[in-house]
Amino acid sequence: MSDNHGKARHRRRKTALVAGVPLTLAAAGTLAYGAVLGVFGEAAQPRAAAAGAAWATETADGFASVNALGQNGTYGGRGGKTVTVRTLADLEKYATAPEPYVIVVAATIDMNPVGKEIKVASDKTIVGSGTSGHIVGGGFFLGSGVHNVIIRNLTIRDSYQGTWNDKDHDFDAVQMDGAHHVWIDHNDLRHMADGLIDSRKDTTYVTVSWNKLSQNNKTFGIGWTTNTTADLTIHHNWLRETEQRNPSTDNVAHAHLYNNFLEDVSGTDIASSYGNYARGNTKMVLENSYFQGLKNPVTKDSTAALVQRGNIFSGTSGRNESGGTAFDPKTYYSYTLDKAADVPALLKSGAGPRGSIGTTATAATPKAAAATTLTVAKDGSGQFTTVQKAVDAVPAGNTARVVISVAPGTYREVVKVPSNKPHVTIQGSGGSRKDTTIVYGNAAGMQKPDGSGTYGTPGSATVSIQSDDSQVRNLTVTNDFDEAANQSLNGHQAVALLTQADRIVLDGVIVNGDQDTLELETAAKDKLGRVYVTNSYITGNVDFVFGRATVVVDKSVITLKKRWNGTSAGYITAPSTPANRKGILINRSTVNGDVAAASFFLGRNWHPGGDTTVDPQTTVRNSTLSAAIKSTPWSDMGGFSWKDDRFAEYKNTGAGSGSASGDRPQLTDAQAADQEVADWLGGWTPGA
Repeated sequence: MSDNHGKARHRRRKTALVAGVPLTLAAAGTLAYGAVLGVFGEAAQPRAAAAGAAWATETADGFASVNALGQNGTYGGRGGKTVTVRTLADLEKYATAPEPYVIVVAATIDMNPVGKEIKVASDKTIVGSGTSGHIVGGGFFLGSGVHNVIIRNLTIRDSYQGTWNDKDHDFDAVQMDGAHHVWIDHNDLRHMADGLIDSRKDTTYVTVSWNKLSQNNKTFGIGWTTNTTADLTIHHNWLRETEQRNPSTDNVAHAHLYNNFLEDVSGTDIASSYGNYARGNTKMVLENSYFQGLKNPVTKDSTAALVQRGNIFSGTSGRNESGGTAFDPKTYYSYTLDKAADVPALLKSGAGPRGSIGTTATAATPKAAAATTLTVAKDGSGQFTTVQKAVDAVPAGNTARVVISVAPGTYREVVKVPSNKPHVTIQGSGGSRKDTTIVYGNAAGMQKPDGSGTYGTPGSATVSIQSDDSQVRNLTVTNDFDEAANQSLNGHQAVALLTQADRIVLDGVIVNGDQDTLELETAAKDKLGRVYVTNSYITGNVDFVFGRATVVVDKSVITLKKRWNGTSAGYITAPSTPANRKGILINRSTVNGDVAAASFFLGRNWHPGGDTTVDPQTTVRNSTLSAAIKSTPWSDMGGFSWKDDRFAEYKNTGAGSGSASGDRPQLTDAQAADQEVADWLGGWTPGA
């Protein structure tokens, strides 16, 4: 798309917005995510076992994702080396080290002495390899100030000393005293002498998700402080045969509990005394959870506030309480609720350690059948030597997922997944998204080799995804068209990645280009096209996230590039959203780049061919904006005023953010509540 407002241009803008780690930009190769998140850790991370690499790219949701206390979300040891441990000595060595590490536990490790709790340092991911990572007879301790820690996919068990209400052995699975930004996810925690999880002494910004907690007395205690400062999210956990503290929340500022399954089975040795408990000055929101057979399933002190909605109680008895005014979790982060009726089946199949990690299926998006895998390697060690040959081998009309696993290397080719081949995943098999690159250099104004005309903007794409339910993961897609060497060419638009379909996932990718880098369209103007971009990078300078699709760019980095002649000027988004549709949502992301201050717009309104029926939309919220963003961040295009379309911000931070004015609209809290990720995705939950 041209940046000359006075002339017609290829206007294909789309909604996506993700990141931009300068893979092809040497100067920007070390740009950071906010103040702390580096390049999602790829630069320092050696080629690792597949399990470790997959876990290392994950980041927390819920309160652990919130930017606070100098920490922008929770991503653990990403950025450090990946090590595999099988002994207590090695586990303790790396967990207590000052450097960031992804620590893959690949054996059963017995604590010595029994009850030992390893003192974990900041910036660590401790993750089990498949289902083989067991910690027996002890656990982990996170002390004051420890932050950015992920504990996942482990079984932590059996420090029980034979006394049920044990006052002498404070042996926990995970104890946190004054820590912050911690994610405890997909673990099996059971049969400990004291707590399975103790979150104490103002520990805050914690997310506990998809765990199985069982066979215990004091399960999950939160508080032990007179301060009311802690924020915790507790979702999709299965608590089975646990007597008390399920959890107990004492003086918690914001406790958000949803989609948990609390189960007390009759006729067993363990009987529940109470379920969820709000104590002291706690404010709790309890949503869409399922309580089976519990005594006193929900209790509260007279001083606590507890708001219930959508919960199911089956065979319960005793206290079931609510009252007071709590808070709106969506003020802090986006989330999607599963139906309460689906929660038991969902958690019985999905909670606890997994053989491999990925996005957990929900009831609305059941886990797909085992995927067929096709392998690509330049050296001939795979089934195919090019990505396109593997795509060609996918049968038309396939109903199950086909994963095209691409070995590390640079593949100079154009790749197109046609509309009659859905459920295709193109995925790099290396330890980093930088290991596998698909690159080409076509531009809109270039002549096609067959003499049938020029490529046009969509035709310039290096990778085109035209099939529904398809994905691109863990690789780099680049358009390396050289603008400086082609100044006489009419049409410098050069797309790296094009989507023209619905329910597309771009996860852990780098998308590199200059003008029109990422084009996000629909199959036709009257068709819906939803795209979810997460944990990714996008680079560009002119209209480089554009089109008519409905796009969420979440927890990603957008890197601004200088023009071919070294000048700084450009536009990030150029939506051409149809009326009554959602456009581009940039959420919890970072905009940065080595460009001049106040030189870039957040976006401009694209009305293709002067179309007056479209209603372009971009919302940028809860994101960090560098000084490169103009104080008047929106611009007109093609004779249409941006003020007649839909452009807004909400709670952005950084040098490029600004207060509300006629030239800088800000959403109200009520308006922002209707512009969440779930509103954009419209009932679709991106899955594995």
